[in-house]
Amino acid sequence: MSIDLKQLKYFLAVAEEKSFSRAAERLHISQPPLSQQIMKLESELGVKLFARTTRTFELTVAGKALMNEAAELLAKMRMTIDTIRQIDRGEVGRLRVGIVGSAMWGPIPSLLEEFQTKFPRVTWTLHELGPTLQYDALRAKQIDVGFWREPKLDEDGLKSDNLRQELCFREDVCVALNEHHPLAKQDAIELMDIADQPMLTLALDKSAFPRYLMQCCVKAGFQPTIFQEASEPQTLLAMVGAGLGVALMPETTSRIGWPGVVFVPIRSNPPSANLYITYTTTDDAPVVRAFLNILNPPSREN
Repeated sequence: MSIDLKQLKYFLAVAEEKSFSRAAERLHISQPPLSQQIMKLESELGVKLFARTTRTFELTVAGKALMNEAAELLAKMRMTIDTIRQIDRGEVGRLRVGIVGSAMWGPIPSLLEEFQTKFPRVTWTLHELGPTLQYDALRAKQIDVGFWREPKLDEDGLKSDNLRQELCFREDVCVALNEHHPLAKQDAIELMDIADQPMLTLALDKSAFPRYLMQCCVKAGFQPTIFQEASEPQTLLAMVGAGLGVALMPETTSRIGWPGVVFVPIRSNPPSANLYITYTTTDDAPVVRAFLNILNPPSREN
């Protein structure tokens, strides 16, 4: 048996119009090929679909049953095609986003809000992970995109793991100081000004970013004295607020009011806290493509 959707479409037009001529006009075809398709359909099914006389044109019992089934089938097919097209445009699906905690103090929330507004049928989830865990999750296809900060990863290493990394938001590092610290009232300071201060930092073994910041201190002319390490930036800021030391933090951190903490810019050559997005190059996932189009980074690095 060989029945195609075109035959069902033609049959439904004839059944609804109760006229071959009107159905042919509706379908924008001539009447002979329409009649041939209906006859072929009847032959394939082995039933008569229409009871024709010189004065009447009615559906048979089998024809009425097929009319209902065909209408449902064609409607479902139209819905299926529409859904497939929506999936191809990235309008339906899921997006798993890896982030470092400090990224949520910057532009990421507004980015996600815009994405949700434009693609309400996409389900997205956040996975707060350090850069190393995000990298592993991307390779294992456990997340679709990942956000983390400087330093930028080696291109050859990314390519070998079928990943791509792009700069999406530029940002500098500032110094988080206790509000009673002698430097807290300055408009800006040099990195060297905190050379003798106890340094509070994110765990050096969990991310390249805090190691990069320590290297920036060395380039500025001093070896930082690390007093405490913490897993979360809010823990660092709580310790700064308690007067236990100073911390190097992304500037967007200052958007949140932290009790007892003042954020002071670095005047000369501030370390970068640029935010990068990383994603796989092996899957042309429409949802990821749509997300990247929303992101539209001001500068993209190959």
